[in-house]
Parts: sequence; structure tokens; C-alpha cells
Amino acid sequence: MQEIKLSVILGTYNRKKYLKSAIQSIRDELNKSGFKYELIVIDGGSDDGTVEWLIKQKDIITIIQYNRGTWRGKEIERKNWGYFMNLGFKCASGKYICMLSDDCLVVPGAIVNGVNYFDEQLILKKNIGAIAFYFRDWPEQNKYSVNVEFGKIYVNHGLYLNEALKKVGYIDEDYQFYNADIDLCLKLNQAGYNIIDFDKSFIEHFTHTGGKIRKSNNLKRDEDNNRIIKKWSGIYFNNYEELKNIRYCKEVSFSDPDATYKKFRSFRLSVIFALRNIFKSVLKDLKIK
Repeated sequence: MQEIKLSVILGTYNRKKYLKSAIQSIRDELNKSGFKYELIVIDGGSDDGTVEWLIKQKDIITIIQYNRGTWRGKEIERKNWGYFMNLGFKCASGKYICMLSDDCLVVPGAIVNGVNYFDEQLILKKNIGAIAFYFRDWPEQNKYSVNVEFGKIYVNHGLYLNEALKKVGYIDEDYQFYNADIDLCLKLNQAGYNIIDFDKSFIEHFTHTGGKIRKSNNLKRDEDNNRIIKKWSGIYFNNYEELKNIRYCKEVSFSDPDATYKKFRSFRLSVIFALRNIFKSVLKDLKIK
């Protein structure tokens, strides 16, 4: 029996239409890959039909962990992002784990190219713990990027070596929402693993989703920022002035022949896309005149 080579993990909450598009882009990418994979979705207790849809998808391992509302007269204790992602990481059986967002689309070739490149690096005896895919926040950004924090690349979307995650004890669950992904890559780096970028893997990320959820998460931003700075001060940087120079985006230009971003489906998106094109057209006319 063929072993599972890749586990793809997504967290979600009340974003069914985006999740469905994300899942379809993953299926389109991997069903012809030639290697065995599994899909794992951790749902935070959606009530928009996501759960009902998920349980009908026989190729998805669904984990439901209610994270909002009340139960038997008591408020449900909110769990953090790291807790949810660790649920998926710990049950993943693939050699590699691909972490994606429920509001993203896979540009054709991204995951397969990344897995093949990871294989090549390990054959060359490179001690790679993770590979960051380039992504852009659409429609605001034109270029694709990976982020560098404390002088180290970290993974927003990309691949992890499963055995490396086990070695470092997975995600630190002290963070509420922000910086846990940065912290994970810093832990991998401290354990001797390299985190590298790969400019043959691209992801489209749609940012105009879950406004209320995003707003509630933002309330924890300062707390999470203070936590990571305190934890890694003296290890990856020594003072705040130094910190400013080791946080940046590494950008590349890429023209997607498949125009993957057009697969984002929502009325609001269509309006945004139309207005963006009109704005570009007006600017072009003004330059001509």
C-alpha cells in the first residue's frame, strides 16, 4: 500500500464558499500528482453550512472543535490558532505537511513543485525544516512575497517536514492568533533546520473575508507581539533598533498564465475587481492626456 506523502491542513470558520474554492484548487493540483495525499480540515464550529458540507466530502478528514458561543449555559472557552493547527499537525501522517488558508487558491504546480523541490533538497542532505511559498494578498498586491521576521524566513503558506515539527513540539499555543507561525519557524531554525523560500510555488490569498473574525483577532495583536519579542530577544536580535532592519518582505514578480485569482467567487469580489480595473483604466487615460 502506498504511503501518504503529503498532508494538507486548513483551519476554517464560517467561510464555506471560500473553503470550497480552496479545497477544489487543492484537488485540482494533487489528483494528478502521482503521490498519495490526505486533506485535513479543522473547523471551529461553523454555523453557515460548512460542517454539513464537510461531512459529505469523503476525501476530507474533518475535525470539529467548537470555539464560540455557549454550551449548557456556559461560554465556550476560546482556543487559539496554534491549538487548532496542532490538532491537524498531530494527526497528519504525511512525510510533508502543507499549511494553507481557507481563503486561498493554489496556483497550478505550487504544491507539486514544492514537494519535488523538498525531495531534492533532502537527497542533497540539506537540513530543511520548511519551505515557504510565495503569496500575495489579492487584490491589494501585484507582487508575490515571503515574509522575513527577525532575519529569518517564515511560512505563511507552504510545506513543513513532519518529523521536524515533531522534534520541536509543534506550535507554541501561548499565542492567541498572531506570530505563532513565526515562532514555529524560529524554533525550527534554533533546532538546526533551515527554512527556505521557493519561487516556483505561488498562492493567491483573498483578504476581504471574515471581517468580524479578523477584527476580534486584531484585539490580541499587541499581546502577541510583546510575547514573541520577549521570547526571542537576545537570541535573534538585541534591541528594537536592530529589530527594524530584520523584518521585511522578499518580493518577486510572477505572471500566472492560469489567472488563478479569477476563481475567487463572490459578488463582493466581482465588484472589487471591476472597480480596480476601472481605476487602472482612468489612471492610464490620465497619463495619456
